[in-house]
Amino acid sequence: MKKKKKTLRKLPGWIAIGIITLLNTIWLYWGLGEAFYEGWGVPDTPWFLFLTIGAVAIIFSLVAIRWPYVGGGILIAAGIAFAVWWLIPGIQSGFYSLGVALERLFLSGGFTLVGVLFILDARLNPRQSQNKLPWFRKHLRTLLAAGIPLLTGLVVAAYNLPTVLTRVDDGDRSARLIEGNGVSLVWAPAGPGWNVKKDYGGYPSWRALAAYGLEAQGLDPNAFPTGFATEADMSETGVCAYLTEDGTALSLEPQNIWRMPTVDEIARSLSRHGVNAGCTWDGKTGRMDCTITPDKETPLWAPDEPPVYYWTANAYDEEDAYYVSYTGFVSHQPKTWGNPRHGYRCVREP
Repeated sequence: MKKKKKTLRKLPGWIAIGIITLLNTIWLYWGLGEAFYEGWGVPDTPWFLFLTIGAVAIIFSLVAIRWPYVGGGILIAAGIAFAVWWLIPGIQSGFYSLGVALERLFLSGGFTLVGVLFILDARLNPRQSQNKLPWFRKHLRTLLAAGIPLLTGLVVAAYNLPTVLTRVDDGDRSARLIEGNGVSLVWAPAGPGWNVKKDYGGYPSWRALAAYGLEAQGLDPNAFPTGFATEADMSETGVCAYLTEDGTALSLEPQNIWRMPTVDEIARSLSRHGVNAGCTWDGKTGRMDCTITPDKETPLWAPDEPPVYYWTANAYDEEDAYYVSYTGFVSHQPKTWGNPRHGYRCVREP
């Protein structure tokens, strides 16, 4: 009976270790994945910034293991603050479904639960001297909470480093002719036809790009006060239609030389190490069928700029538009969505 009670008393602590180990692993896995996917080689967002959440989570968990009351309190406060900061804006905007909201609640608010469990464990199991315990037993909780995430991180790094370290960037940001896989197009040079930033530091939304030629003249995201921009708007009043022949400036009148590329055209132009990736789009979202996995390389991409997705000329529906990632993935976002990851590049016929 005594042994059973002792086991039950220790249960909250080991549940806490299990949850925090899982959270630390997920966040370090996510952070490293995003660091290689979005941050590598981009001065605006250094790759190590993506490791912040995972690193802080591991540090907080180690503090909680060593000083349960202090560390548990920190985890409770951090979990609540993180959940509020991360969840509320998305829920208010209607961007999260119930499933996504619950998933993110666990990834943020889960730290609060762990903090409560650490404090409960400290109350049920007053700390006693562990000098007689073997080193492994004495540090088992630390090894689990920090060791498993770090080991996972090493695996992720070993998988991704060969790709990013061999990434091709010839430094040429001029207009580029890209041929192959049934497509031959000239892609706009550096300037307003390629990833131009707004004053707020982000890149224009699909709707803002489509609204350039309206009276507002200037990538105004609110230029369509009623309804949503359409594919016809992107073609007729979109920023690409106003790009001058050399692709370095925007005119006051439509030139109709350049246009926004379609999903299929971007897909067929993806490459790696100068070789066409052989991607084709079947009209569905998700990863495309490619001969080789494409990468964020010239001549199609600017490896030192934040965008990892290109908006396309195609609308998914009234509210969303398609985008293509440099890895050969197709998805869609609200037409009002604009952030540093969604860029664009105009094209014209050779």
